[in-house]
Amino acid sequence: MQLTSENKLKKLIIVGDRLLIKLKKHDQKTSSGLYLPPGVREKEKVQQGYIIKAGPGYPIPLPVEDDEPWKDHGENVKYVPLQAREGDLAVFLMNGAFEVIYEGEKYYIVPQNAILMLEREEDL
Repeated sequence: MQLTSENKLKKLIIVGDRLLIKLKKHDQKTSSGLYLPPGVREKEKVQQGYIIKAGPGYPIPLPVEDDEPWKDHGENVKYVPLQAREGDLAVFLMNGAFEVIYEGEKYYIVPQNAILMLEREEDL
């Protein structure tokens, strides 16, 4: 099987309430016509990026049933799903994000509570 960047990302598992985000490309020129060096926009407190992968959500504790010791108590964890979905454009706080480099690409791991706003393309 040929490994592409899309296949490599499928191997990643995002944990809990976290999201894997790739920053949206910004113009390197300001509205007044000044050219900005690389990295200047990345230092802003609020950023925009596309959600590449999303974690399962917030885990819900399972009720304890000690009255049936013969039952298999496997990891049947249930989750409250996240509001954010893969493909959404997220506006998020950088101080809650962690930068990671995976396969030469820069991504951010962001908890759901650092997301300020989502833009979703949905067919009505």
